[in-house]
Amino acid sequence: MKAIIIDDERLARAEMQNLLSEYKDLKIVAEAKNAEEGIALIKEHKPDVIFCDVQMPGMNGFEMVKKLEEIPKVIFVTAFDEHAIKAFEVNALDYLLKPVDPERLNETMDKLLKEDDDYASSNNLAFRKERVLNANDKVFLKDGEKCFYVSLADIRYFESKGNYVKVYFGKHKPMILRSLNSLEERLNPEQFFRANRKFIVNLNYITHIENWFNGGLQITLEEDEKIEISRRQAIKFKDVMSL
Repeated sequence: MKAIIIDDERLARAEMQNLLSEYKDLKIVAEAKNAEEGIALIKEHKPDVIFCDVQMPGMNGFEMVKKLEEIPKVIFVTAFDEHAIKAFEVNALDYLLKPVDPERLNETMDKLLKEDDDYASSNNLAFRKERVLNANDKVFLKDGEKCFYVSLADIRYFESKGNYVKVYFGKHKPMILRSLNSLEERLNPEQFFRANRKFIVNLNYITHIENWFNGGLQITLEEDEKIEISRRQAIKFKDVMSL
């Protein structure tokens, strides 16, 4: 996480820098000696968090935060406890009194890092809808009243059935409302291979390959299921899979 320290006292900035050096997940990218400098540095570095004094010459910490277009997490650090209520009115993450007690700072950092983890986790879930899925991912499948939550590594192959796709894993064969083309875009090509217009196979389940008609190939999967790889896809398969 990127952080900026904003304080008009040089010794206070140095002390904060020293205290924060204990936290390896945090990097101090800049220091400012007043609010105007702070605003400029926040625009430049786009920090995740700022440690900001309240009483500074010219513009105080509260006024500075109100002027920001994009507000990072704010932790106020001040010698005066009378500003605490106002700090939380501007959605500050925390409020530390000088001289900063290391144990109290540790509580603040726990809160800060937890919020960051929660945000990252939320972002990862949203991003999952767009990214290519890998063998470790699990997927939710619903076929009528039956629901499945299965690892992609356990799926042997997919078969197109009109507007639906049949998914083969274990003894199950649920049907999902998807096209094979849209499904192919979500699957890792290092794990799944488009055999022909109707099938996508999990490469890890192939046990046997033999030459087939018209330059194609026929593969056998672990459950003794046989699928033809079309001539065009056989060329691709040999090119990609050969030493």
